[in-house]
Amino acid sequence: MSLLGSHPVIVVGAGPVGAVFALALAKEGISVVLLEQFASLPEDLRASTFHPPTLDMLERLGVAEDLIGMGLIVDSYQYRDRRTGDFAQFHFRHLNGETRHPYRLQCEQWRLNRLCVARLMAFPHAEVRFSHECIGLNQDKDGVTVLVRTPDGEKQIRGSLVFGSDGASSRVRRACGIPFEGFTYPEKFLVASTPYPLENFFPGLCGVNYIADPDEWCVILRCNKLWRVLFPTNPDDSDEKLLSDTYVQDRLQQLAPTGTPYELGHTSLYKVHQRVAVSYRHGRVLIGGDAAHVNNPLGGMGMNGGIHDAINLAEKLLQIRDGGDDALLDVYDRQRRLTAQRFVQEQSIKNKALMEERDPGAQHRRQQEYMRTAADPVLAKEFLLRTSMIRIVRESYSIH
Repeated sequence: MSLLGSHPVIVVGAGPVGAVFALALAKEGISVVLLEQFASLPEDLRASTFHPPTLDMLERLGVAEDLIGMGLIVDSYQYRDRRTGDFAQFHFRHLNGETRHPYRLQCEQWRLNRLCVARLMAFPHAEVRFSHECIGLNQDKDGVTVLVRTPDGEKQIRGSLVFGSDGASSRVRRACGIPFEGFTYPEKFLVASTPYPLENFFPGLCGVNYIADPDEWCVILRCNKLWRVLFPTNPDDSDEKLLSDTYVQDRLQQLAPTGTPYELGHTSLYKVHQRVAVSYRHGRVLIGGDAAHVNNPLGGMGMNGGIHDAINLAEKLLQIRDGGDDALLDVYDRQRRLTAQRFVQEQSIKNKALMEERDPGAQHRRQQEYMRTAADPVLAKEFLLRTSMIRIVRESYSIH
């Protein structure tokens, strides 16, 4: 008997991973219930980079065109040496023929959430339930019962399967007793956004820039009309200090002295983890996105990897519906978990280590290597295939 029975698939968490997964199933006629703990979709300062293979997947889902219209197309990005001003610029045109979207899209993830949920609500066999917080679940041979907290009290929802996409503190993962192995960095990352034209301070600045400095590295990203700047912080400083206007203004002034206070948009502070769940499947319960893996944001692999989880699992469920074996869910577990362990964790840890290199000589040699790679079309293409996650996605499907 197939695990896809008469009950709907329950998706916990309406972030980009859960919303994409629910829409992918609903478009193919599978009944879904999407649960969101908040009364509406949050508009927060989280991931903003969409890589080429992710855009290819979203195109097949029918939402890429609208999302692209809401964001900023970035056709190249840079690795910069803050002290010398030298930079290596990698052009996405080297990926022509490898993807339908040879660029990065800079667009806030909440825009994708809203797009997907709006499309989802148009299907008669799909439900979106806000103010429904998952607080537990039980599964048996016929399905899964999810316990939720609502404004009207606790309720139970019956499903054939559950997909937990409810973040790093996932109730779904914890309810299944799945260990979340890895570590948390001692420092937090501060993100501040501003409309100030930083391109006037850094000649030739691209839409995405990784700026190395032995004393204070940072990342500068363009997102629509705002620049977003990411800084590491001192783990000994309090959250109150790090989020204070005085502190944020001081960090921005050290980066680009203006003589006048910066106009600020969103400011946020968050912990940085490197963790992967030991399993993405527990019977009829599956997990993906931050519920299954978290990593530092340098390289933009977290949200993108989560969307890749969602598409991979949706493909497996469609195969099961059409007669495939339920064991395909174990293939999902291996493909996505091993990809996170072998590729995403390794690459994101390496990205952070390279950015915070404190030896000026080592930093100079690395910058020269970036510049040499960017100047060689063959090397640049191979570099971009890896950093844009095209190679990672392809290799994930070779795992059986």
